[in-house]
Amino acid sequence: MSIRLVLAGLASIAMAAAISFVIPAAPASADTACATAWNATSVYTGGMTVSFDGQNYLAGWWTQNEQPPGTSGVWTDEGACDGGGSTPPPSGGACDYPTWVAGTNYVTGDIVEYPANGLYYEATHDNPGYDPTISTWYWSPYACGGGTTPPSSGFVVSEAQFDQMFPNRNSFYTYDGLVSAMSAYPQFATTGGSTVEAQEAAAFLANVSHETSGLVYVSEIDQSGDYCASESYGCPAGTYEYYGRGPLQISWNFNYEAAGNALGIDLLDNPNLVATDSATSWETALWYWDTQNGPGTMTAHDAMVNGAGFGQTIMAINGSLECNGNNTAEMQDRINLYEQYTQILGVSPGNNLSC
Repeated sequence: MSIRLVLAGLASIAMAAAISFVIPAAPASADTACATAWNATSVYTGGMTVSFDGQNYLAGWWTQNEQPPGTSGVWTDEGACDGGGSTPPPSGGACDYPTWVAGTNYVTGDIVEYPANGLYYEATHDNPGYDPTISTWYWSPYACGGGTTPPSSGFVVSEAQFDQMFPNRNSFYTYDGLVSAMSAYPQFATTGGSTVEAQEAAAFLANVSHETSGLVYVSEIDQSGDYCASESYGCPAGTYEYYGRGPLQISWNFNYEAAGNALGIDLLDNPNLVATDSATSWETALWYWDTQNGPGTMTAHDAMVNGAGFGQTIMAINGSLECNGNNTAEMQDRINLYEQYTQILGVSPGNNLSC
């Protein structure tokens, strides 16, 4: 096995923490217009904004009938608003789509505007008017006007979204380190169109979160294992020095050797670089994601870009222990994180989530 789990129980704890906390947004200015008023019967998903009692609130994840500010942490106070109403979405041209109406028959490819949030959705399957914010099988978010403007970093995940995904992360795992590492693998999260790009980013970060308990652990807790295989180049750093490190917990001497050769870094002699340099650490994770099949039949990158689904990313990373019914709890934790992160990014998780 090429990747070793940190601790199964801690991954579940990290997931709970990720769901319970949302990084507060900057307070709104005094003249900020109020968003659409909160309604107890409406369904709200992560990223949607409502107004209540003179304040704007941002939803961190799916919610219904929880009055802001609430007690679960789903609502983030964005500050006072002036009651002037929210800015309407652009209209005309590519954004001039009909308003969704419950009970109306829609066919695959239909695009509608959802009146509760002013966002657009495309029917991915024929349906009798299911709610686009609930039925992700039948609807997926649509970027009106040909796609959303990417964050200034060029990565489909903004720094604010990254912070929301990893509220308790170790300071070693910086957003800038990840963005810098992406230059080594420019195909990562930039292939297949905006939806696929966001899905791949969410898939990578979900697996990363599971491996590190929410980007909390840089090195494997139990460092006593012998990951020194009988290779011609041996284990010059020491027999017990090739334990798991970094976002995907790279382990074994042959993985340190191969990753180092690919990145132009001597990781065989200096494996601890993966735990001391943020960009290098992220680069090893992207190296594995983009180039290694592990126990699977394809790389995790290919699985997402070619439509094989999130389940095949699990297979590539730890399939020999978690797939085919071997450890469904660990597999499900990865799936839960992936669904949470796609929701934050506003895309459907797609099909074939399990392995």
